[in-house]
Amino acid sequence: MQKRTSAFLAIFLFVQIIALQVLKQFPEFVEKYYSLGIYPWISKISRYIFGWVPFSVGDLFYLLIIIVAIRWLYKNAKRLKNDTVHFFMDILAAVSVVYLMFHVLWGFNYYRLPLHKSLHLESDYTTEQLVNTTQRFIEKSNAMHRELGYADSVKIDLPYTQKEIFKKTLNGYQNLEKEFPKLAISPRSLKKSGWSLGLTIMGYSGYLNPFSGEAQVNNLITTYKFPVVACHEEAHQIGFAAENEANFIATLSTLHNDDLYIQYAGYIFTLRYLINEIARRDEPKYFELLTTINPGILESYKEMRDFWESYQNPLEDFSKIFWDNFLKANNQSRGIMSYDYMVALVVNYFEDRTL
Repeated sequence: MQKRTSAFLAIFLFVQIIALQVLKQFPEFVEKYYSLGIYPWISKISRYIFGWVPFSVGDLFYLLIIIVAIRWLYKNAKRLKNDTVHFFMDILAAVSVVYLMFHVLWGFNYYRLPLHKSLHLESDYTTEQLVNTTQRFIEKSNAMHRELGYADSVKIDLPYTQKEIFKKTLNGYQNLEKEFPKLAISPRSLKKSGWSLGLTIMGYSGYLNPFSGEAQVNNLITTYKFPVVACHEEAHQIGFAAENEANFIATLSTLHNDDLYIQYAGYIFTLRYLINEIARRDEPKYFELLTTINPGILESYKEMRDFWESYQNPLEDFSKIFWDNFLKANNQSRGIMSYDYMVALVVNYFEDRTL
């Protein structure tokens, strides 16, 4: 009976893979019935169950999975030689169950309608539009830098603890909800990751645990980017799986926040994406615009860059390759490069709006 169950689940894994290839042809269906239908209830229930716990339940879940897997391999090592077929069939069966849970609990969001379509935005833009938007973000970022009372050459540090920043993130989403009701998020389930050192070594700022619905933030990040990462992971939490879309929603939620420091973090985060895109398209223009950015803002960028460079290691390159292929396998055809789509969303969204 156990062998039959394992065989069924192993075959079902390949059925799931084929079904997902079909499902990605129907993003409107996923958007309506899963992302805006079933998933909001799944997400809310998981946040109610785990959100109040002061530590990451999801991190403990991963640790338990690792222990159980090692124990199983130890106990079944002899089967690798004597019962090879059923040994691998049991592994495929376990993968099949996890694969199904991943998609039911969150992963189907990879196949939803692209955000530019649901927001009725264009998905492309000209270099002229990019330069215009970048100049506006430079002016606004510089102005906010001075509005907060700092000299142009001084780097601004956020005057809040990480727990205080977690609490403040909800304000931006609450304000944003008035324009986009589907971006509502309550209750909060945002936590520091217990694996922050490991995340840093692999080059990640945070992640969403799809099984517990907890948004995890790397607590070793003490720069301007911390509130943006928190909002990014909350965007994943409410069903926006694509990294570029989560970045854009993080921009919107930080810029809609009543707190000026959180707004400032959002502006310079977005500016960095815009200015980097100009560097790829028009290098002379990039160097020209760079001279108009307050040195204190550039110092914040340097601080973030120095942080990641201090942890550079071969494992980071491997993890990036893994993540790139994971994104491509989950309907993100450009992999890590798909992050650049965020610039298209920013340029088209803010083209006719006041910063």
